Amino acid sequence: MHSAAESHVDRSIDGPSAFIETNIVGTYTLLEVSRNYWNSLNEERKAKFRFHHISTDEVYGDLECSEELFTEQTSYAPSSLYSASKACSDHLVRAWWRIYGLPTLVSNCSNNYGPYHFPEKLISLMILNALDKKKMPVDVVQ
Repeated sequence: MHSAAESHVDRSIDGPSAFIETNIVGTYTLLEVSRNYWNSLNEERKAKFRFHHISTDEVYGDLECSEELFTEQTSYAPSSLYSASKACSDHLVRAWWRIYGLPTLVSNCSNNYGPYHFPEKLISLMILNALDKKKMPVDVVQ
């Protein structure tokens, strides 16, 4: 599973090179290492192998209104340097499947959580607020 990424949209504007290095070059590196490993496996183990790439829904662009939804058929339309780097990594993963036969999966999630997450991100913010017994910044839509 590949879930590592630079993920802060505002930081991608100030320093896009880190996003290109981590999200694009990092994905390429993991794909190559995985392909070499996969090629070394026997057929039974090859059949069980999957390269799972965790991406973002931001590769689909911006929603114009709250009734719209993204689906797997929605065209890519990244609208930030961050989402463009993730779209590129998604395309690399699909290319490794098509060209080399590497079994891949791509998940386009809305919110992920991991080590070193910035505290303003939704999941981090909720955890920190809960630990500090603060209000949860959630609007209820009816």
